[in-house]
Amino acid sequence: WLGELITDRGIGNGMSILMFISIAATFPSALWAIKKTGTLAGGWIEFGTVILVGLVMVGLVVFVEQAQRRIPVQYAKRMIGRRAYGGTSTYIPLKVNQAGVIPVIFASSLLYIPALIVQFTGSKAGWSTWIQQNLASPSAPVHITFYFFLIVFFAFFYVAISFNPEEVADNMKKYGGFIPGIRAGRPTAEYLSYVLNRITWPGSLYLGLIALVPTMALAGFGADQNFPFGGTSILIIVGVGLETVKQIESQLQQRNYEGFLR
Repeated sequence: WLGELITDRGIGNGMSILMFISIAATFPSALWAIKKTGTLAGGWIEFGTVILVGLVMVGLVVFVEQAQRRIPVQYAKRMIGRRAYGGTSTYIPLKVNQAGVIPVIFASSLLYIPALIVQFTGSKAGWSTWIQQNLASPSAPVHITFYFFLIVFFAFFYVAISFNPEEVADNMKKYGGFIPGIRAGRPTAEYLSYVLNRITWPGSLYLGLIALVPTMALAGFGADQNFPFGGTSILIIVGVGLETVKQIESQLQQRNYEGFLR
């Protein structure tokens, strides 16, 4: 009910904002726990290092989430009766991280299945021991490797099913649009696929590195699984924060002709 109420007021997606608040509320206690368990200068060195890493990660996530490749599109001028239509220039924004946080969720869910099978079967055989030591342990090299490659795979998979270059090229051709220097139709679809594959590589690698930050924190700082700056939590925090600021900005511009941030 509260989430729907927030959405109706036009502030943003209510459920996303509630998730944002629940994650942000755990930050003070998690950071203080790192300080209490630290050994260097009473834990202040570990505390400061985690804060610095968090700020760098927030900056990196904001930069990548806002990054996009703009494909220029030109629409031919058409005469219908006495009026001229078209002749405008626009662009297709292709985000570097088209998939968002979905690949991280898919990869973590898929890696949890073997451990779930071991729990259900209650087996003590060699294969179950290997799964518990390698796939179920977040700090195991096998788990880290599989986790990283699954994130990269699901990033490409999600982009492939969510963005259809052939459909975009057909719609552009139908309305008289074309990419300068590229023929309409199949060459346009091939060009969009080429550009999309090139920008998905850095986006998928970025997601894999962000998701591995909690594992590196476990090894470096002795933190627990609730490490504040890592994985899906930082992606949700930054993504919802950026989207909420955009929503407030649009609401203020509609009513007062002034933005939220000048």
